[in-house]
Amino acid sequence: MRRCFVVLAGLLLAGAVLSFSPISSLQAGAPSAELKGSFRLPPKNGWTFVHLQGTPHEIGFQNGYLLAPEIEDILKVVILEETHSSRKDWQFFRDAAQNMMWPHIEQEYREELQGITDGVNAHGIKIDLWDVVALNAAEEWDYYVRQYDKDHGIKASAARAVPEHCSAFVATGSYTKDGKAVIAHNNWTSYLDGERWTIIYDIVPTNGKRMLMDGLPGVIHSADDFVMNSAGIVITETTIGHFSAYDANGIPEFVRARKAAQYSASIDDFARIMKNGNNGGYANTWLIADTAKNEIGRLELGLKNVTLARTSDGYFVGSNFPISEKLIREETDFDPHDMSQSATARHVRWEQLMSENKGKIDVAAAQRFLADHYDTYENKEDPDERTLDGHIDLSPRGSEGWQPPFGMAGAVQNKAADASMTADMSFTAAAGHACGMDFKAADHLRAHPEFNWQQSLQRDMNAGAWTTFSVAK
Repeated sequence: MRRCFVVLAGLLLAGAVLSFSPISSLQAGAPSAELKGSFRLPPKNGWTFVHLQGTPHEIGFQNGYLLAPEIEDILKVVILEETHSSRKDWQFFRDAAQNMMWPHIEQEYREELQGITDGVNAHGIKIDLWDVVALNAAEEWDYYVRQYDKDHGIKASAARAVPEHCSAFVATGSYTKDGKAVIAHNNWTSYLDGERWTIIYDIVPTNGKRMLMDGLPGVIHSADDFVMNSAGIVITETTIGHFSAYDANGIPEFVRARKAAQYSASIDDFARIMKNGNNGGYANTWLIADTAKNEIGRLELGLKNVTLARTSDGYFVGSNFPISEKLIREETDFDPHDMSQSATARHVRWEQLMSENKGKIDVAAAQRFLADHYDTYENKEDPDERTLDGHIDLSPRGSEGWQPPFGMAGAVQNKAADASMTADMSFTAAAGHACGMDFKAADHLRAHPEFNWQQSLQRDMNAGAWTTFSVAK
């Protein structure tokens, strides 16, 4: 994100298929017209704030142009990670983006994805549309590859586990200090990704609601996800642990997630959009706050099993711990009785914190929760893969098939908001570990040279102060 990288040699430019015809080449002077109203602010405590506005293509172009070096950088990271873990080349993912995903992407988001491509190219960096689509689908490839290998009798990726991303909660009524909704989330991912997951997007589309969200460079959705819109809807999620199902004929999750953020004015709207065309990709337990109604919801969205719960007085928590027994039985190999695994230990901790803090939960409490290091299996403070502020890099166990011992992964950034902040379209965010612990790449690689395949792109992930971001800048 701090410097440009040259795109991997050998990436092939692909022509569009089906009925799609890429938007024609930009005319001289077009960048200034396409960029009208957009801006990028200097980095602040590890975050980069960008404002995007206009038509789908304009929003995409602004994203691509303003963040071109960062997009080139994160694309290189995604290529490295996906090809390493899947044993497939990048063309495999580009082909899937073009032939499997593109036919199920509606025109509005086709135009925005093309706009990102055009913006990056206008900045003098050459990537193409299928690179951009594949980048946006980064969180879905684990699901697709598992299903592809199963369908084709390939055992090479049999051990590839769907990562267990994130810890989150939403609460309201008698559980919060002012009786109104509070929502918070930390993103768990590899530190390669997390060091770069530091964009704050303020998006004003021609149609739909204004959105404030965090995200990777070059995406149309939050991806981790934490997003609020101008209707007072706040959305976050954690992945469903040990999930394995995928429908290649469905709508990509990144498209449904963006559409739901842009067009939802209620929990029902969100659930309807997410269920329509559900492909099972990036299967999540979604936590939603409707601050206008002071109602919260939990949408557990498997492929075959979908449940929606809601309340105006209570809480929902997320730690990759599946709730529905039917979903667990039919779509996962999750063992809810194994107290040593990360998802279960963190679920227990969330329940403890909700009970201990009933009537006292506010944004300050949420920030403390996201920095929590209590391991409920060991019954002591010990930052590791079982704590809400995950430190897999400090664990001799790693994380359940996703990361080996001392894998460079865990909680990488944090967000929190209450109803008052949502009314102003603002949230507070902290880059890196909420506990304040820095990750030093060179030190870790010296101690664990088995991860040297990441060395060329791995860098320090320093903890930043909690910082408030808003549409008012």
